[in-house]
Amino acid sequence: MEAVKVVIIGSGPAGYTAAIYSSRAQLKPVLFAGPKAGGQLMLTAEIENFPGFKEGINGPDLMIQMMEQAQRFGTVLKDDFVTAVDFSVRPFKIWTTVPEGVIPEDLLIQSPPEKYTEVRQQIIQTEPTMTAESVLIATGATALMLKVPGEEKLIGKGVSTCAVCDAAFYKDKVTYVIGGGDSAMEDSLALTKFAKSVTIVHRRDAFKASKIMQERVLSNPKVNVLWNSAVDAILGDTKVTGIKVTTNGTTQELPAEGIFVAIGHKPVTQLFANQIQLDDHGYIVTRQSLSKLGVEAAQAALTPDGKLEYPTMTSVQGVFAAGDNVDIRYRQAITAAGQGCAAALDVERWLEMKT
Repeated sequence: MEAVKVVIIGSGPAGYTAAIYSSRAQLKPVLFAGPKAGGQLMLTAEIENFPGFKEGINGPDLMIQMMEQAQRFGTVLKDDFVTAVDFSVRPFKIWTTVPEGVIPEDLLIQSPPEKYTEVRQQIIQTEPTMTAESVLIATGATALMLKVPGEEKLIGKGVSTCAVCDAAFYKDKVTYVIGGGDSAMEDSLALTKFAKSVTIVHRRDAFKASKIMQERVLSNPKVNVLWNSAVDAILGDTKVTGIKVTTNGTTQELPAEGIFVAIGHKPVTQLFANQIQLDDHGYIVTRQSLSKLGVEAAQAALTPDGKLEYPTMTSVQGVFAAGDNVDIRYRQAITAAGQGCAAALDVERWLEMKT
C-alpha cells in the first residue's frame, strides 16, 4: 500500500490546477482522474472566455494541456475512480476497487445513496489502494440532463448546459431553454443579449424561480414561454436543427439552433457522504462556501487577528475541496481553476504546519 503526502481526486480545471501547484511545491501529488479525465469541459466544443487564448480553445485541448502541464512538474496521474475514502483518522485511506460486476461511474453518480452505502461496506473490507496525509477533492458536478433522444449525440453541437459560457455562439439564432428555476432564468437572460429568440420550455404553468428573475425574463421582448410542456426529442444529425415538444397533449416539431438544458446540477460527492460536511444539495461545505453553512464554518475558523485560516478546508482537518463540487453559484472553468490554486496553496501551508 502506497503512502503519499497529497491525493487529488478529480481532473477538471480545479484538479489539474491544484496538481500544477502541488507538484511545483515538490509535494509529489497523485491525481486520480478517472477513465474519463477532464470533467465537463471534455463536452465543450469551443471555449472563448478562458484567459490566455485570444482565438478560443477546444475544451478537450485545454484539459489535455492542463494535464500535461501537471505531469511535467511531477504529478502522478492515475486513470482510476476513487470508490471509497476514510477520513476518520490520518493518514486518510483511499480505495479504487469495486466488487465484480459494479461499474464505478454508475456507482458514484447514478446509484441511490443506499446502494452506494451497501457497496462501500464491501469495498472497505479490502486493503486500501493508498494512504494520504492530505486530500484535495475536485470531483466537480454533472449537469442534470433530459435523457431524451438526440440530447447525448448533440451535446456540444447545439446542446449546451451553460448559456453564460456559450451564449455568444448563438448570435441571431433561434434558441430554447429547458427549465423553470433561477438557472433557467439566468440562461435565458444571457441568451437575450445575442440570440434572435429565446423560448423557455417548462413542464408546469408557473416558474419556480424568484419573482425578480421571473419579471426580468417575462418582460424581455425576445422571450417566449411554452407552459405545461415537455421535450420529447432534440432533432438533428451533426448539429441541432429542431426540438420536439408536447404541450397540453399536442406534439409539434419546431425549428431550433440551440438547446440549453437548465434543470440543475448535481455535485459528484456521494463518495464523501458521512465523511465530510455536505449541504442539503450535496455540495461540499468549505470555509469559503457561498452559503450560511460556509459563513458558519468561516466564522469558526477565524484567527485571533481576524483572518480566515485555510479557506478551502472542509469540516475535516487535512481535507480540502475546490471547483464545482463546492461552487453553488459561478461554475466557470476559470473560477474552478482559481479555487484549485487556492486549495493547493492551503494544502501546502497546512502540511508545513503539521510537520
